Order: sequence, then structure tokens, then C-alpha cells
Amino acid sequence: NSTFFKSMDHETLFMQVLELREYAMDSIELLTGNRVNMGWNVVGGVRMDADERHFKPILENLEKIEEGFERSREIYAEGPALGLRSKGVGVMTKKEAIKGRAVGPIGRGSGIKHDYREDHYTYKDYFDFKTIWRKEGDNYARTLNRFDEIPESISLIRQAIDNIPKGDVRVPVELKSGYAQWRNEAPRGEVTYTIETNGNLIKHISIRTPSIANMDSCAKYMIRDVPSVSDAVSTYASCDPCVACAERVAVTNEYGETYLTDIGGVR
Repeated sequence: NSTFFKSMDHETLFMQVLELREYAMDSIELLTGNRVNMGWNVVGGVRMDADERHFKPILENLEKIEEGFERSREIYAEGPALGLRSKGVGVMTKKEAIKGRAVGPIGRGSGIKHDYREDHYTYKDYFDFKTIWRKEGDNYARTLNRFDEIPESISLIRQAIDNIPKGDVRVPVELKSGYAQWRNEAPRGEVTYTIETNGNLIKHISIRTPSIANMDSCAKYMIRDVPSVSDAVSTYASCDPCVACAERVAVTNEYGETYLTDIGGVR
């Protein structure tokens, strides 16, 4: 949400949300050694063990996030100027969200009551979890939906720490030749990995990130009727795009030839 508040020139909320983000990033760095690209999950488990040395400071950081979250959410939810700038702006209906294949908080902000964690085998039998969604479909709904998912995320982390099992953190796995597809809920929405292996070698891998569908939905529906250029900028920010995730495209030209390139290559 920090980028959205920056796009609306609200420096106070921008800095407050970035401060909360630091507690989360510090926790990730403590656990994995990295802040963004963690590289912690591996075939057969995780790279390193986690114990009380990690859990205590992580739980302390969660408490700090909770305290600051309530303050920031209240400023946004009850601020009249922010409401005027975001309510009814960048509207995408549920039907349009389904047609555009919008995922994550973007789809849920338009009334799609679905979170892939509801049915995922790593969650459904172990954690209490509820899907956060809204029906307005505007910039206000998308931003508030992301705010309201924070307590659910904190609850999941606490449940995981309380119920972490004993045993090996990594087990040997024999990779056989074959094809598999894996899906889960990333911060921006559903992410899909498709992989084909040839013995222990990866023959082909494809990654579909949530930003690809969400940015496409933004271009087709959200910014269609915005009243000004500044509202178009904030609407784009409201879909929380990861440009790096989408900086690759497959192009089919008039001769039927398909090739991969980056976005700059199709301008």
C-alpha cells in the first residue's frame, strides 16, 4: 500500500507503511539471510532450521506491526480526503475481474471470494484461516483489502510457530522424469509454476506471476473511466504491480512466429 499512498502524495501514510514493512523485512532476513529473494525453500524442505532464536524476535516484530497497522488503517479508512480520492475511482466489477483473471487482493477487492490458501494442502488441515474480500471494486476497496489481510497473515505466522513439528528440515528427494504444476497464494495473488524434468535435470519451467493478470485487468478495466491523469496513476498503483515480474512477454507476429522478449522489445 505504500506505493499507492505515495502516488496520492500522502507522505505520512507512505512512511508509516514503509516503517511497518521494515519489521517484516527484518524478520525475513533473520530467518533466511535475505530480505527479498529469500531462496529458503528447496526441493525436499528448507535450507536452514528455525528455532526459538528466530521465533522470539519475529513474534516481537509482529506485535509492532499490529500496533502500527491499526493506526495507519484508521487514517486511511476514516480520512475524508483519502476517501474522495479513492472511493468510486478505478472501479472493476466482479464480472470484469473474472474475465480479466484478476487474482489476490485485486480480485478479492472486486468481490471474488477466493484465496488459494483455502484449499491448499499446506494450509487447510493445519490453520484457521478466512478469506478477506470486499465488493466495491475501487481503489479504496483494493487498498483496504490489503490492510485487512495483515491480521490474517499475522495469525497464520503465529499458528505456524506454535505448531511447528519436530524432525528433519530437509529430506533427500529423487526427481523422476515428468511434468508437474504447483500453485499457491503469493502476496499479490495466485502464482503458478509449471515444470518438466528429465531425470534430475530441469527440461522446462514456466512461472506465471499474479502481476501479469492484474496489470492486464488494470489496463482493460480499472483506468478506463478515471477522471484525471493523477487518478490513473493512483489506480495503477492500487493494483500493486510488480513490473519486474511482468518484464517478459511472448510475441506472435503476423507470420505466426513466436518469440520471447522484454516489454521494451515490443514498443
